Amino acid sequence: MIKKISILSAVVVVIIVILAFSLTDNSDNKKTDTDDLIVQGDVIMPTKVSRPGCEVKDICYIPSSFVTQKGKPVTWVNHDSAFHSVTSGFYEEPTDLFDSGHLDPFESYSVTFDESGTYDYFCTLHPWMKGQVIVE
Repeated sequence: MIKKISILSAVVVVIIVILAFSLTDNSDNKKTDTDDLIVQGDVIMPTKVSRPGCEVKDICYIPSSFVTQKGKPVTWVNHDSAFHSVTSGFYEEPTDLFDSGHLDPFESYSVTFDESGTYDYFCTLHPWMKGQVIVE
């Protein structure tokens, strides 16, 4: 009887060890389908900026003022769950230099600035959202 219990205990331990190894997360080595979808941006539209208040801390676009060099693209990424836009000028006075249209969540938009200067932009859907690109 003791021999049967010992053998049964050994089998149970082996099964537990096998299960533990098979369930171990090896996510460091795995690549998911979403890895290719993550776009790195120069300017981010963070979560919850579709509601007024982000302008108080100047975090509607992060950073709100971005400095770049002539000829280099600037990429905006919408990390919010709401639609946003990147439109040149001010809400009351758009300038038609660039306009992303409505960006879906996690969609990106890029512009290459070929001339030095300061370029103001805003979100057509949320007028409190303002930013600036400074091209040197």
